[in-house]
Amino acid sequence: MEARLVDAIPREAGYQYEPKWDGFRCIAFCDGDEIRLQSKTGQPLERYFPEVVAALRNLHVASVVLDGELVVPVGDALAFDDLLQRIHPAASRVAKLSRERPATYLLFDMLLAGDDTSLLDVPLHERRRRLEDFVARYVAPNDERLRLSPATRDVAVVDGWYARVGGALDGVVAKRLDAVYRTGERDAVVKIKAIRSADCIVGGYRVTERGTVGSLLLGLYDGEGRLDYVGFTSGFSATAKLALIERLIPLHVPAAESFDGRAPGGPSRWNRGKSTEWQPLRPELVLEVSFDQVTSDRFRHGTRPLRWRPDKAPRSCTLDQIASNDRTLLLFA
Repeated sequence: MEARLVDAIPREAGYQYEPKWDGFRCIAFCDGDEIRLQSKTGQPLERYFPEVVAALRNLHVASVVLDGELVVPVGDALAFDDLLQRIHPAASRVAKLSRERPATYLLFDMLLAGDDTSLLDVPLHERRRRLEDFVARYVAPNDERLRLSPATRDVAVVDGWYARVGGALDGVVAKRLDAVYRTGERDAVVKIKAIRSADCIVGGYRVTERGTVGSLLLGLYDGEGRLDYVGFTSGFSATAKLALIERLIPLHVPAAESFDGRAPGGPSRWNRGKSTEWQPLRPELVLEVSFDQVTSDRFRHGTRPLRWRPDKAPRSCTLDQIASNDRTLLLFA
């Protein structure tokens, strides 16, 4: 069941609210000792999360299907980078990571009950009650691998969650209490993601095959005064890109005079063979961009350009703009 992105939290009656966790969506199929974990795209996940498989197997339940989110708690937050590292071909590497940084499966829905009864056509409020009863009966209160994800009908509680979005918490979700479970549909669930902005240095750019600007490479200064690459932005019109390259050419410099901390262009599992070459720029231009998620002091997704900031001193563009004070684990501790 999917969610439709909206701008504001619905406040009328008839909704259940939940945190939108920063992890991997996962359906768990449990039939005694046989456990399967499936991603949102239908890919098997059980080999990457053996500790979660073991926790589900220890429940000794038959014919249960659960919906939830796989996360990796580290301290008071969730580490998405550690989650990504689990998707590794070497079983020994996965086993090592599962011991060092074990994952947690946060449960928020139930699709098949233990008595082999399908709950797909049952309204959410009843599915939630069945899920809470299941967790109370089978999951130990101190189980760190399986946890019930919080839910509320109190908008004031949701406002508190939303104020903490930006670190491990990806947003909030509102689900219609009377809705049945429909795979792939977005009518009954909406998600709200907080958007923040930061003033960034334009430290370089990539060029398209047509010779226009493909994306601007963004940087922020760390505590030692080094310029770290933090992500990219695009979304300029074709006309703006043509004008932009004329503005950037006079700022061309050798790479050593641009990003002197963490630089772009390194190997990435997401490159898919694409060129990572980039043109360094003298760090003078400041651009305000909007962003949603940050992982390891980098924007998780591409950002959206908002406005140029000639009034901002480049040295004032520091990493503390995107630091998170999120203490998300308190939501399910």
